[in-house]
Amino acid sequence: MQSTNLLKRVIDAILLTFVMALTLTACGRTQASGAVTSEGANRAASASESAKSDDGRTNSKSDSKTDGKSDSKSGTSKSGNNTSSNKSFDPDSAFSKRDLEQTADLTDAARLTVADGQIIDITTAGTYLIAGTAGNCTIRVDLDDPNGKVQLVLDGVSITNSDFPAIYVVEADKCFITTTQTVNTLAVTGAFRADGETNTDAVIYSRDDVTFNGEGTLSIKSAKGNGISCKDDLTVTGGTYILDTALDSLEANDSIAISGGTFTITSQKDGLHSENDEDNTLGYIYIAGGAFTIHAKSDGIQGTTFVRIDDGTFQIKGSEGIEATCVEINGGEIDINGSDDGINASRKSSAYGTPTITVNGGHLKVEVGAGDTDALDANGDIIVNGGTIEVTQNGMSSFDYDGKADFNGGTIYINGTQVDTIPQSMFGPGGGGFPGGGGGFPGGDWNSGNGNDGFPGGDWNSGNGNGGFPGGSGRGGNGGRGNGYPGDNNSDES
Repeated sequence: MQSTNLLKRVIDAILLTFVMALTLTACGRTQASGAVTSEGANRAASASESAKSDDGRTNSKSDSKTDGKSDSKSGTSKSGNNTSSNKSFDPDSAFSKRDLEQTADLTDAARLTVADGQIIDITTAGTYLIAGTAGNCTIRVDLDDPNGKVQLVLDGVSITNSDFPAIYVVEADKCFITTTQTVNTLAVTGAFRADGETNTDAVIYSRDDVTFNGEGTLSIKSAKGNGISCKDDLTVTGGTYILDTALDSLEANDSIAISGGTFTITSQKDGLHSENDEDNTLGYIYIAGGAFTIHAKSDGIQGTTFVRIDDGTFQIKGSEGIEATCVEINGGEIDINGSDDGINASRKSSAYGTPTITVNGGHLKVEVGAGDTDALDANGDIIVNGGTIEVTQNGMSSFDYDGKADFNGGTIYINGTQVDTIPQSMFGPGGGGFPGGGGGFPGGDWNSGNGNDGFPGGDWNSGNGNGGFPGGSGRGGNGGRGNGYPGDNNSDES
C-alpha cells in the first residue's frame, strides 16, 4: 500500500509539472506577442547612448553595409516616442557634449586643400581643416580604426562633382562636419554612380553616424539625388544650411536629431526623411530647436516611428507637412501649408499600436487646400493637451481620426472660430457641409407655388441645397432653386 501511494504521488507530480509547463508556454507566447509593441518601441525610441562620452556614441556596428538604405547598425537602442505611447525617449541624451560644440579645437589639426580630380583619403582619426576649390574631388573617410572619430572642418570649401559624393564616409565610429565662419558649397550635377555594392546617392554620403555643427554656411545642391544621406544617425546642432535637391534633402536610416541651425530647404521629394528599410521600428525625427523653411514636393518632415518637436520655428509647404506613425508637438512655432494633409499619423511602424497625433504645447497653424484634404489626419487618435492650434480648412476635414479625439487643454480655432470640442471627422465650423435640404413639399396652391409651410428643410453647415419641390418654404430652410414642377418660385438656400 505504501508503494502504491508513493507511485500515485509520483504520477500526480508528473501530471502537475506537465500542466504547469503547458501554462507557462502559453503565457510565454502571449507575453511575446504582447511585447512586440513595447520592445519595438524601445528599440525605436531609446535615444540614450550607452557609454556616451564627450565626443559621441559608442555602438557595436554591423559590417553588412552594402547599399543604400540597408546600411544599419546592430546593438543600438536609439529612438523615441510620444508621451502617449512610450516614455523611454530621453531628449537629454540625444546630443553629446561634442555634438553641441560649434567650434573645433584646431591645435593639432591637419590642413588639407582640395584639388581637381583627386580623392583625399583620411584613414586616421583626428581633426582636419579643409579649404580650396575643386571639381570631381571627393573627401573620403575610411578609418583604420572603426572605433575612431574624425572631424572635418570646412573652411571655405567649394566642390562640384559630376557623379560622386563630395564627402564620403565609409568607416568611422562618428564623423563631425563643422563649418567655420565661411561659406562652403558642395554640388553634384548628375546621376550618382555606385561604389561597388554601395549606392552612393547624396552629395554627402555617410555609412556611419554623422554630426553637423559650426558657425558658417553649408550650401548643398543635388541635381539627381539626395542632399545628405546617413545610414545610421544624423545629428545637427548648429550652422546654416541651404539645400536644393531632386530627392530627400536630409535623409537617415535610424534617426535625425536637430537641436539648432538655420535650414532653407527646397526638395522635389521630402525635406527631412528618416526610414530604415530593414527595420520599421527605427526611423525617428526629434527636433529641439532651429529655424526651418521647407518647400517640398512630397512631405516636409517624414519619420517612420515618430516625429517629435519640442521647439523651433517652421515654415513648411508641401503635399503633407509632417508625417509619421506618431506625431508629438510640445512647443515651437509651426506654420504648415499642405496641398493634401497638414499633419498625418499613419501606420508605418510595428513598434506602435495606434497612430496618434499629440499636441502638448506650441503654436500650430495648419492650412490645407481644397478637395479630399485634412488639416490633422490620424489613422488612430488625436490628443490635444495644450498649445494653440489654428486650422484654415478649405477641404474635407479640419480633424479626421479613426479612433478617439481628446481635447484636454489648449485652444483650437477652425477657420477663425474658437471651438470647445474637436469636431467629428468631416467638416469643421464654417466649412461647406453636405448639401442643404430642399424646402418642404408644396402647400395648397400647386399652380402659383404659394402655400403653407411644408416639412422642414435641412441646413447642413451652410451647404448649398439641391433643388426642392416647388412651393412654400420649409421650416428651417428655404427651398432649393427651381428644379421642381412648373410654378416653382423658390429661392437659393442660404
